[in-house]
Amino acid sequence: MPKNKAVNVIRHLAFEDLASFTSVLQAHGYQINYIEAADFALAPDDMSQIDALSDDLLIILGGPISVNDKTMFPFIDAEISLLKERIAADKPTLGICLGAQLIANALGAKIFPGKEKEIGWYPLDITEAGKHSSLRYLSAEHCSMLHWHGETFDLPQGAVLLASSEKFTNQAFSYGENILALQFHPEITQRSMEKWFIGHIGEIMQTDGVDVEQLREETYRYANRLEMQGELFFNSWINEVIIV
Repeated sequence: MPKNKAVNVIRHLAFEDLASFTSVLQAHGYQINYIEAADFALAPDDMSQIDALSDDLLIILGGPISVNDKTMFPFIDAEISLLKERIAADKPTLGICLGAQLIANALGAKIFPGKEKEIGWYPLDITEAGKHSSLRYLSAEHCSMLHWHGETFDLPQGAVLLASSEKFTNQAFSYGENILALQFHPEITQRSMEKWFIGHIGEIMQTDGVDVEQLREETYRYANRLEMQGELFFNSWINEVIIV
């Protein structure tokens, strides 16, 4: 294994962090470097300080903004430029929720609103290709999954579909050997969800059929199992893309 292993994590909201994935990275000896997207709001070109061609892992986390909000948030274009370089070099990269949409856009796919929002706990339908990947740990037989998004994307050309849900077909895909995009949140824990309820209360109150009490009850029911399966998934993926 390489010395001084690191993972760069682009975070859009302080409470949407690595959660259960943190312990997996620590077990593998990784130094975690959080990079706050908001720090680049006024000077998005400064994101060039991140070495796109580094063998270090890159993880891009979620957030309530849209890939299409580039005028309001110019750092989105900077993230997409970074991703294009990493994708071309097939460097180990994981996108979660907004991060997945950024990867899809970097591959030429459009991001657009779904017919309805998907907020809550729903099972994943793992494709045949997904069953032969690290996503096998996240299938409906093992756990329910947290979803929190209103937009979706077309499957990029050359990508392999790994998972779907009842409401959204394109929930996870891989590209090349080392690029993985997940529309859902396998990193979540029961404790971290309480921060989401506070931080996203505006969206919760504006979404029909969704409320904190129901989300908390479902989180109590499903989160601990997902935390265990999420760690198995992430550990498996790390072992697939790790540089020897």
